[in-house]
Amino acid sequence: SIIFVPPAFAADAIMEAADGGIKVIVCITEGIPTKDMIQVKEYISDKDCRLIGPNCPGVITADEAKIGIMPGFIFKKGTVGVVSKSGTLTYEAVDQVVKAGLGITTAIGIGGDPIIGTTTKEAVELLMNDPETEGIIMIGEIGGGMEAEAAYWIKENGTKPVVGFIAGQTAPAGRRMGHAGAIVGGADDTAAAKMKIMAECGITVVESPAEIGEAMVALLKK
Repeated sequence: SIIFVPPAFAADAIMEAADGGIKVIVCITEGIPTKDMIQVKEYISDKDCRLIGPNCPGVITADEAKIGIMPGFIFKKGTVGVVSKSGTLTYEAVDQVVKAGLGITTAIGIGGDPIIGTTTKEAVELLMNDPETEGIIMIGEIGGGMEAEAAYWIKENGTKPVVGFIAGQTAPAGRRMGHAGAIVGGADDTAAAKMKIMAECGITVVESPAEIGEAMVALLKK
């Protein structure tokens, strides 16, 4: 199921889809009230479904299936998986990887809201367990602790090379930058803090999105 309904009604649409037995629910809608999403998370916790989003571009497995608003023509089948909070940075990374000749297995846009269905760690875990994926690109943003959680999981369980990038490196504290979840609240959720944790956990961290593709190529050639 893919959900485009307005923010005021989106939570009900997600819960209705879960009640209908739909296994994968992708919510594109931006601006769903946080209170509504808390209720949704609780409601679907014992349902047999996976929620992607909200405020996300969706999911695509190259040359097989797309649920969302991603520009499918830039995705060519290959060996690299992508997990990202940012839609446009996903497309930039994919374009670099495809032009480098590696191609994409699956790209998961997890969404930029503070409360989302599938976390960075959960999405990374899915790609780690995917036999077709040989390398993973993880794109995060300032705010929250999902990237750190994923990094610590990768340190303990990772079996594939990971390239990481955090958007918002010049963001001032307390100011929302684009997505509702992209706001620095403390010392640990700045871009610098996240990049440090990721590097310490063995992730190849790049400082510019322009370096994502070449970093992935270098890792897979080792």
